[in-house]
Amino acid sequence: MISPILARLLGIAALSMPAIALADTKPCRIPSFPQEVKCGQVQRALDPAKPDGKKIDVHYVVLPSKDRNKLPDAVFLLAGGPGQSAVEAASFGDSILGKLNRRRDLVFVDQRGTGKSASLKCAELEVTDKILDKESAFKATLDCMQSLQKLPHGDLQFYSTSIAVQDLEAIRVAQNYGAINLVGVSYGTRVGLEYLRQYPQSVRRLVIDGVVPPDLSLLASDAQVALDGVFNDCAKNTRCNTAYPDLAGTWKRLLNNTPRQFTFTNSRLLTTISTKIMREDLIGMVFKALYSPAMTSVLPYAITQAEKGKLDPLLSLSGSFNQPGPGGLTLGMHYSVWCGEAYAKPRPASATTDEFTARTAEMYDKICASWPRAEIPKEFYTVPASKSPVLLLSGGIDPVTPTRNGDQVAKALGAKARHISIDNASHGVLTQGCVREVANKFLAAKTDEEALAVDASCVRQIPRPLVWLPPVTKTDNAVSADVKKAGE
Repeated sequence: MISPILARLLGIAALSMPAIALADTKPCRIPSFPQEVKCGQVQRALDPAKPDGKKIDVHYVVLPSKDRNKLPDAVFLLAGGPGQSAVEAASFGDSILGKLNRRRDLVFVDQRGTGKSASLKCAELEVTDKILDKESAFKATLDCMQSLQKLPHGDLQFYSTSIAVQDLEAIRVAQNYGAINLVGVSYGTRVGLEYLRQYPQSVRRLVIDGVVPPDLSLLASDAQVALDGVFNDCAKNTRCNTAYPDLAGTWKRLLNNTPRQFTFTNSRLLTTISTKIMREDLIGMVFKALYSPAMTSVLPYAITQAEKGKLDPLLSLSGSFNQPGPGGLTLGMHYSVWCGEAYAKPRPASATTDEFTARTAEMYDKICASWPRAEIPKEFYTVPASKSPVLLLSGGIDPVTPTRNGDQVAKALGAKARHISIDNASHGVLTQGCVREVANKFLAAKTDEEALAVDASCVRQIPRPLVWLPPVTKTDNAVSADVKKAGE
């Protein structure tokens, strides 16, 4: 028999998994759902190599099927981040996967470290009314790490993706489901791929949207490409170029004149703030805006206003002062996962070094030098050929998970993988047009052959959203009138 420690190092979780009793879920209510749902939890060893050691509770929510002919292949939503709570994202999952709920349970698991599952929340970082400089942010992160380590579940090396998918399997068994369907978005795609690797027999279908390969070691690797795309598109578009001439030059001047003092409004508290904004602050704000085509359409205006000293539009786009809540990251879990997985292997020498990736790498390099790291099995970084159908989705202007990620993973998965991309979509395409309907049909198809052959002809290549222009009033000057005329 293989020892539990060797089993964990090899990623062979089943050999060290204790027997699991069927779970008893209870009726409950969660925010954003008017109807009653079911809540459950499974007790799990914090360290899988010590099944009799320290325990944590992993919480989940089930939206039960009401159909008499309920099917056994439940659908699990895998949240992004890393650090998002799947339970908090349940209403989004229901909006995407609601059709499937007629005959299948929808299941939302708070991955260990998020939500109610041994939370690693960093309140000092996640709830702040300030824009922190690099040193202050780094100090606050280390303070958070030290506070988390004092918690009963504060051994931060046990929050890796490989361990988390063992919790998912425990819940599948406890709920007495057969092979399940999984839908992963962003980081959730990495969770789905790792679950498929460890438990291929437990996967019926897998949908991954915004593909994060297991060997991805740099965030923001395509942010500069995405921003250059905004500049190039604006230069070619009369309407945009008239309103925002030389947008690339405007951005360059803004960066070159930074650091500088800005006065702006905290959009959450409506208080006025005056502080020095650094070059890396601006880069971070623009990076966040590149995640969504809708926000990207406002980016030319926000950059132009910032260059004039008006930072409020760019701050609003980046969500710098948004109230923490659904969709936010649990940063202690985020760093525990990312520092272990992205830093277990040397960074490729060919890695790009534009300002976006350099800024991100600098921050993570510094934090991860101190943050405890999980032991990552070498098999984690592989993508074996899949025996189950996998639908991959990508956006062509995604700043973090570009189309080539999907191409790479689809090739590794083999004949049962199908990749659909939309050139002018950004991060996450399940909300674009009929893509959710294609995903629903893929998951509902009776046979693997029907799933892989699902008709996706409704998925159209779309143009970029029309650039946003401020309303033209009677008091506008002649330049604004020219802008209006160009847009007609």
